[in-house]
Amino acid sequence: MQLGANSVLFGGYDMETAFKYLAMAGYDGIELSAIDGMSEHLVLDRWRELAPPIKALSQTYGLKLLAIEQPSHITAVMEKAFQAAVELGIPVINCGPGGQSDDEESLQNSIEALGHLTTLAEKYGVTLCVKAHVGASIYNTSTTLRVMEAISSPHFGIDMDPSHVYRAGENPVDALKAVVSRVKHIHIRDCKGRQPGPGKPEDQANGRGDIDLLGYMRVLHEHGYSGPVNLEVIGAKAYSIEQCCVIAAESRGHMQACLQAVGAR
Repeated sequence: MQLGANSVLFGGYDMETAFKYLAMAGYDGIELSAIDGMSEHLVLDRWRELAPPIKALSQTYGLKLLAIEQPSHITAVMEKAFQAAVELGIPVINCGPGGQSDDEESLQNSIEALGHLTTLAEKYGVTLCVKAHVGASIYNTSTTLRVMEAISSPHFGIDMDPSHVYRAGENPVDALKAVVSRVKHIHIRDCKGRQPGPGKPEDQANGRGDIDLLGYMRVLHEHGYSGPVNLEVIGAKAYSIEQCCVIAAESRGHMQACLQAVGAR
């Protein structure tokens, strides 16, 4: 498994700041945030301009480019993300499901949109991943299984985030076992309680919350998962560098300890 972090943790700072401090914390790689409003990192309207400096940062700081997160289902926006991914050699683009929970029409609309985007991903030779998201059309194990059944393309996969399924009332370890055959990316973070939001950024740091992340890593290892495991902490845009670095380093240490405990490292 490759341990990385989404640059959105450093959303209040430039990309080099994210690369610099994630490398210091010992991460293997980075996920580029293309999330409007949360960062000004991979700005897709400027991806051609940004690609060369991103490649240079990857070389300078020794961080692999593991994934891109871009939440929109708008075809033109996602196509830019796919084009940027090809140029940067990034294999996975993560998006959200959209829609509303417990609404069959909304779920079908999301599946249709994701199917269309998967066809586009196949054209570019990349993989589109979607994660269950609290409040969205795909939010738990049963809805994740629905989209897995509907989209069989090898260019589509599941991005499994334990914090969302935990807040949907499920046990993330059991939920992971049910869908691990199609998991191609992991977003990881902790949380305290099952409220709709993930909580304060420091409470999202791995090991500070209620989720059995050791058990989660054990399932990944037992099923031979070797892809990215990217920390995704949101809400820290106004945090100091020191606060962001503490979250990054603490979480990476916890992930490393989990991997060592299950014999993956």
